[in-house]
Amino acid sequence: MASDREAFNLCGPSHLTTVDWGNEDHQRCVAACLVQGIYIVERDRQLKREGSEALALPWWESFNFKLIRHLKDDADFSIFGGIYEYKSPQQESVDSGAPRYVIAFRGTLTKADSITRDIELDIHIIRNGLHRTSRFEIAMQAVKSMADSVGASSFWLTGHSLGAAMALLAGKTMAKTGVYINSLLFNPPFVSPPIERIANEKVRHGIRFAGSLITAGLALSRTIKQAQQPQQQQLQLQNLSEDPLEALSSWLPNIHVNPGDHLCSEYIGFFEHRGTMEQIGYGAGIVERMAMQHSLGGLLMDAMGVSNAVEVEEPVHVIPSANLIVNKTNSEDYKEAHGIHQWWREDQDLSSHIYMYK
Repeated sequence: MASDREAFNLCGPSHLTTVDWGNEDHQRCVAACLVQGIYIVERDRQLKREGSEALALPWWESFNFKLIRHLKDDADFSIFGGIYEYKSPQQESVDSGAPRYVIAFRGTLTKADSITRDIELDIHIIRNGLHRTSRFEIAMQAVKSMADSVGASSFWLTGHSLGAAMALLAGKTMAKTGVYINSLLFNPPFVSPPIERIANEKVRHGIRFAGSLITAGLALSRTIKQAQQPQQQQLQLQNLSEDPLEALSSWLPNIHVNPGDHLCSEYIGFFEHRGTMEQIGYGAGIVERMAMQHSLGGLLMDAMGVSNAVEVEEPVHVIPSANLIVNKTNSEDYKEAHGIHQWWREDQDLSSHIYMYK
C-alpha cells in the first residue's frame, strides 16, 4: 500500500511552480525531491508498482529531469542512487544555472528487501569503513565518470542520511584531487555522542574541549609509536605540521541539519567548537585541527591493542569548510527531524552560516 508521503501530488512542493535556479531555497527543494525520487523508485521496484501504479516519476519530471541511470547495489540489487539529466524548457536561457546532471543517493529504507544491506552500510559509517564497501565503489565510479565527462561544474551531488554520507565521501574524495562538486547534503550522519542535545552550553563546551585534548593526544602518541627509526620519527613529526585538510578547504558543501536529529545535529557544535578553539589561542586551534582528523573510538581501540576493531582513518563527517543550513522549526519527533520531507517545505525556519577553514 502506498504512503501519502510517496505521492508527489499529496506531499510534494506545490508552491514551487517555477524554479529560479539562482535561488538557494529552490535548489534545496529540487535536490530534496530528486533524492525522494530515488527512495520511491526503489519502493516501486520492491512493491512491483509499474506503469500508472508507479509513483516515482513526478518527483523528477516536475522539474524537467529525466532519470537516465539507476545505481544498483551489487549485494541485494536494490536501487540506492540515480543519475538525472536536466531537459531545459525551450524558453529557458542556457545560463539559467540549472545543473546538467544530478547524482542522488537515498538513505536507509526500513523495508524487508533492503534493510539488511542498508544497516550494514550504516555500521560501516560508524566504523569509518564506508570507503571499503562495494556500494561506495559503485557510487564513486559514477561520480568520477561524470566529472571526467562533463566537468565538475555541470552537475550536483545530493543525498539524504546514509545517501548523504555516500555523497559527502565521494565529494571529499574528488575535492582532495582539486575537483569541487556542488553538493547538497541532507541529514548526513555525524558519528559522535549527541553532545548538542545537552542544554547547558558550558557543559557542552567542556565535553568537546576534553574530547579534543584526548583525541589529539592519542593521535600524537600513535604517530610517534609508529616511527621505528630515528629518521622515520623525524619524518613523522614533520608530517604533523602538515595539514591534510588544507586540500579540502576550498570545497564548500551545503550541509542541511536539524537540531532535533541526533544523527546529524553534532555538525552544529562541531563548527561552533572549532571557532571557539581558534579564539582561545595558546595552541588550542592546532589541537582541534589534529583532533578533527581522527576517530576517537578508533584511536582508543588502537591504544588498547585491539587491531582492526575500528578504522583510525579520517571520519567521513570531517569537513573543514561548509555552508551549514540549520532547520530551527520545531519537530514533533525524531522521524520528522530526520526526514527528507522537511527540506522541500516552504514553512520552515532556516538559518545558514558559512564556515571557512583557515
